[in-house]
Amino acid sequence: MSTFELLDELEAGELSIRFEGEEPRALLEWALEEFSPRIAISTAFQVDGTVLLDMAYAIDPEIRVFSVDTGRLPAETHEFMATLRDRYPGLRLELLSPEEEHVARMVSRKGLDLFRESVPNRLLCCNVRKVQPLTKHLAGLDAWMTGLRRDQWATRTNIRKVEIDHDHGAIAKLNPLAEWTARETWEYVRERELPVHPLYAKGYTTIGCAPCTRPIRAGEAERAGRWWWESNAPKECGMHCSIEHGGFEHELHAILGSVGSTELHSSEGVGFADAEAKNREAHA
Repeated sequence: MSTFELLDELEAGELSIRFEGEEPRALLEWALEEFSPRIAISTAFQVDGTVLLDMAYAIDPEIRVFSVDTGRLPAETHEFMATLRDRYPGLRLELLSPEEEHVARMVSRKGLDLFRESVPNRLLCCNVRKVQPLTKHLAGLDAWMTGLRRDQWATRTNIRKVEIDHDHGAIAKLNPLAEWTARETWEYVRERELPVHPLYAKGYTTIGCAPCTRPIRAGEAERAGRWWWESNAPKECGMHCSIEHGGFEHELHAILGSVGSTELHSSEGVGFADAEAKNREAHA
């Protein structure tokens, strides 16, 4: 297959079967050979992304890495970026940013902390600050790699190691760590003495925007620290999992113009409308 040909569903399915049970490095080696230079790693600087970066950098120090700087990241995340650059000389790390005009329009309409008022507002904020920059960046790639694992949350239990990302031009989406557990991930970190984001030492198990993430409590699930004030809503922002829209589509269209309607996708998984209805019911 030429590096300029996109995978189809049959090929992706066959590759998923081929790499199931294999170590992450096997998929990484194949992917870098197949798609370079139009492939990159997406990371939010959580432990999974660091593990994936370490594996890929050992294969190809020229591997492209990107992250979205939403404008609301904690200071510790920026500090950790510098740590990674020291650890991996010449690291090709690109920070994506949302359109300033779109952010300003959203804030003027809804307020800076709109996400606390409702699930639709939170999804709107995530879309403007994260999904839109991601979508724009992926338009220039043939494949992207993530640190997603099946044990992270219910919406991720069925992810495959090789998928077709229909939300982003049908490019390949690769999840080399899909089979790994949190325990295996941390064992790799200890064995390789990898640096970890400083917020893990403060009880965080998921790291995103500062106002939307907190440390978890004993017995809570790994992603419970995301948007903890919501009840029965999807613990997703739309970057990795399509979410049924409705409540925020009109607002997004008003902020982005005609582009907004083309960047929204329905989902056969967790329904946004159902989640919001349950959220209102729980707080009635």
